[in-house]
Amino acid sequence: MAVYVDPPLWPAHGTVFSHLISDKSLDELHAFASAAGVPERAFDGDHYDVPERLYDDLVKAGAIPVEARVLVRKLIASGLRIPARDRNKALTVPLMKHWNTIYPGHEELGLELLERWGEDTRKYHSRTHLLAVLEALDVLTEPALPARTVSLAAWFHDAVYEGVAGQDEEASAQLAEDRLTKAGLSPEDVAEVARLVRLTDKHNPEPGDHAGALLCDADLSVLGGDEQSYAKYVAAVREDYAHISDDDFATGRAAVVRHLLSLDPLFHGDRAKALWLEAARRNLAAELAGLA
Repeated sequence: MAVYVDPPLWPAHGTVFSHLISDKSLDELHAFASAAGVPERAFDGDHYDVPERLYDDLVKAGAIPVEARVLVRKLIASGLRIPARDRNKALTVPLMKHWNTIYPGHEELGLELLERWGEDTRKYHSRTHLLAVLEALDVLTEPALPARTVSLAAWFHDAVYEGVAGQDEEASAQLAEDRLTKAGLSPEDVAEVARLVRLTDKHNPEPGDHAGALLCDADLSVLGGDEQSYAKYVAAVREDYAHISDDDFATGRAAVVRHLLSLDPLFHGDRAKALWLEAARRNLAAELAGLA
């Protein structure tokens, strides 16, 4: 058995990532990752996504460096590879570990939320988006951790998704109020989580609202991806609205893009601006031009 790592070539969250795999056993992979200090939330069903800064340490710890295409072949040959179409469901384990970290003792509620995020009709607003927002929160607050209310708001912010802007956010906020009250969260924290969820409708927190700015920045981090990642995001959003005609979708999407371009600021925190602002403006402008 051996553990392999490919070069850090895959851009996300302002850095580039490698993939860490085992050619025989997930148990071996988890043990190696844990000993090397790779967080559990970095596991994605059949591999770990590891930032460039950890690459040399992983090799020193015994990971065998290989080209990306070699790593993929070894993963396929191992029988451990999860097809891309199934990856959303494969996120159950790392997401539940995250949930149990921020709100231990309420596993049933976490599983309910995961069921909602895992609905078959969701393409963009799925578990992969939830994980991306949680990871963005970690990037923005590192080395500290996000406040629990902010993390809970991330879990609830698209928990209800019918594709109706404004109504989905309100329904998600009401769900948070109901479930978190029943779970025994303090009234103050329940109100704060619901307030943050409602902010993800327009993404316009008031000046000085650091928690609101943090959640909105993390939710919009997808806008600052590279050209290929942004194209995948737009395609997934289109699938979420597959029931709408092309003309109606183009009209509605153009309005959304114009709103995002009109936000001043689009990102609020200095770290978010440095990571995503330039690329986000470029991506949005290009998309709007294409819609026109």
